[in-house]
Amino acid sequence: MYLIAGLGNPGREYVGTRHNVGFEVADALCAKHDIKLNKEKFRAVFGDGRIAGERVIVAKPQTYMNLSGESVRELAEWYKIDSENIIIIYDDLSLPVGKLRIREKGSAGGHNGVKNIIYQLATEVFPRIKVGIGKPDNPEYDIKDYVLGRFSREETEILIKTAVRAVGAVEEIIAAGAKSAMNKFNG
Repeated sequence: MYLIAGLGNPGREYVGTRHNVGFEVADALCAKHDIKLNKEKFRAVFGDGRIAGERVIVAKPQTYMNLSGESVRELAEWYKIDSENIIIIYDDLSLPVGKLRIREKGSAGGHNGVKNIIYQLATEVFPRIKVGIGKPDNPEYDIKDYVLGRFSREETEILIKTAVRAVGAVEEIIAAGAKSAMNKFNG
């Protein structure tokens, strides 16, 4: 069994923001695999289905980004899912818009949502899919304002294709493992 958590912030005011890329990919994954996000518990909206023959729980934590780990931990404990089978999808400032980077494990890299997941799970060993959102051109620009900002029309077009690739990366992790997904989708 797998837990797939797309990170973001709940609420209409955050829809379409850079920080909510994880939510967008989770929605695309659910649409492709006919998974309904129709349950509310563990401070998340979630649903279950099957991908590559495996049972999956797809979740969007509703704790706000910086406390995402609380929801992820509660879901993992309830469904008895090992950290190696928890796939986290989130935005990454260090990658250009539209780039993907899959990792089997690692540090939070400055991402507060991932930092909280590492703290709550007490491990850095879980696969993750980082979706590039770029960084502001002006180094003086407030990062918080940037991640809570919206994509341009051109960036949105790129990210639609990126979401499709990220869904493929989730499928590959489940079917063949994170190393295979890294070989096929990193870049």
